[in-house]
Formats: sequence, structure tokens, C-alpha cells
Amino acid sequence: QVQLAESGGGLVQAGGSLRLSCAASGRTFSSYTMGWFRQAPGKEREFVAGIRRSGVTTYYADSVKGRFTISRDNAKNTAYLQMNSLNPEDTAIYYCAAGTQVVVIEKSLYSYWGQGTQVTVSS
Repeated sequence: QVQLAESGGGLVQAGGSLRLSCAASGRTFSSYTMGWFRQAPGKEREFVAGIRRSGVTTYYADSVKGRFTISRDNAKNTAYLQMNSLNPEDTAIYYCAAGTQVVVIEKSLYSYWGQGTQVTVSS
């Protein structure tokens, strides 16, 4: 069982930056693939970024590639999402997720989810 808690969301102006954190409970954090997803009002939850267990291999949605960076610190049981050059289209609730699968982009494969953190980007 893994419990996830996101933090770091907030209100930021377009062009600004935020860093989201996802703290995980338990001793087996390093055995999980971690992902970040987001859900805007009236839209489905979508993949943003994912990172494999070792932290070497990462994946990004085209819409955030070059602006967002996913990372993890297995010693601290924490995953991060650094978000730069934010624009109003990035406004959403951001969720972190953990799973034992190798594939990182498919949300149905993740077993554990956090409660989400709101990110609002003003124009």
C-alpha cells in the first residue's frame, strides 16, 4: 500500500514557474513507476509526465515537453514536477500516481493516486 500527497500548487502568472512535490509513504517507493497527470474542468484526466523506477527514463506529453521536468529522489520517497513557462492552458488539478507497471503514460495502469493539487495560471 502506498499513500501519496501532492504539494506545491498555487496561483502563478503566465510565464512563471512552480515545483510540485509528491511525497510517498512506505518503504518501497523505488519499486514504483511514478506519473503526473492533470485534469482541467470538463476534461478527462490526462498524462503529463512519467518516470521509471531508477529515475533515468522519463516521458512527457507533447504539450509540456521542454517546459516541465519530472524527477524523483528515492532516498526521500518523493517525486517532483518542475513546471516552467506556464500558460493558462496548464491550469488544472495535478495528480501524482504510482504503479508497478513499466508503461508510464496509461492512467489505468496506476494503482495509487494522490488527492491532487490545484495549479492556476493567470494570463
